[in-house]
Amino acid sequence: MAKYQISITVDENVLMGAKERLRDGTFRNKSHLFEYAVRKLLEEK
Repeated sequence: MAKYQISITVDENVLMGAKERLRDGTFRNKSHLFEYAVRKLLEEK
């Protein structure tokens, strides 16, 4: 599967929450975290 580099803008609260999840080891990196979040959102539809 191809991967594409993108750029996003997020609210400070979202960024701080993402950084906390990265610190606690839940996700490998920001790309992993946001890809997981988008996949979960798509599963709801």
